Amino acid sequence: MEYVKLGRTGLEVSRICLGCMTYGVPERGNHPWTLNEEASRPFIKRAIELGINFFDTANVYSDGTSEEIVGRALKDFAKREDVVLATKVHGRMHPGPNGAGLSRKAIFREIDASLTRLGTDYVDLYQIHRWDYGTPLEETLEALHDVVKAGKARYIGASSMYAWQFAKALEISRRNGWTQFVTMQNYLNLLYREEEREMLPLCKDAGVGVIPWSPLARGRLTRPWNAETERSRTDEFGKTLHNAAHEADRQVVETTLSIATERNVSQAQVALAWVLQKDGVAAPIIGASKAHHLEDAVASLGVKLTGADLKRLEAPYEPHGVAGFA
Repeated sequence: MEYVKLGRTGLEVSRICLGCMTYGVPERGNHPWTLNEEASRPFIKRAIELGINFFDTANVYSDGTSEEIVGRALKDFAKREDVVLATKVHGRMHPGPNGAGLSRKAIFREIDASLTRLGTDYVDLYQIHRWDYGTPLEETLEALHDVVKAGKARYIGASSMYAWQFAKALEISRRNGWTQFVTMQNYLNLLYREEEREMLPLCKDAGVGVIPWSPLARGRLTRPWNAETERSRTDEFGKTLHNAAHEADRQVVETTLSIATERNVSQAQVALAWVLQKDGVAAPIIGASKAHHLEDAVASLGVKLTGADLKRLEAPYEPHGVAGFA
């Protein structure tokens, strides 16, 4: 395993982050394809054995049960001081007023609820899951600062948003002397490269660590173009991410397969290696629901794409509409 400083912080994280949306009670929340606790635990254990120390979940995943499963597993399989634990806030956790969003009330309530479910006194990284258009930005940023000062989070991060929004948030925090975002968890992969235009240069300039979600495009980069899985058939959010430029996307996937065949590695390793070689990317967040997913992810660290490989992979790409912000 390789480790890297997270942005300009002193925090060291594995270059692979295990995304834990896959682990949760299938009957809770909006992801019927999740693995229950018994099926989830071996993946978390194996990740630790492989040297992965970075785990990402969210309060909204499977109605909070992802945090519960992850928290219990990490307590059993690792020392708290050896783990970098991240979670997120924004999604709806109960019906009615104040049941979602990034108000001071919601943030204070949800950090405590997440800590209870995770079974820990603090999280290493507390992230806003999406932009809240209904709450003043200053209110959100000050509340996050207070969460850090209360010792409930070590660092804060953000997720998919426009670059101008992230720049505004960074500047407001700087101007007020508040804790600043140290990470950006955005949607980036060979099938969606729009983040290269503004967000990646902004993060590089600001020293923000990039931890992309869905670096394998919901698995579309790991299998032949027309192949389907149970998740791809039932993942409604995933269907909104790739609804344009189908021919160009097909060519990207086929090129990924060609290079994987030439290298005698998997498609997943090639696609993940591309993300890992992007300037500023600290640790892509991968999901694992089959044993080989973790092995492939770690093996991708040893796949070094040449300039010719990169040119072939990137050549078919066509611009896409903004995706991943919902």
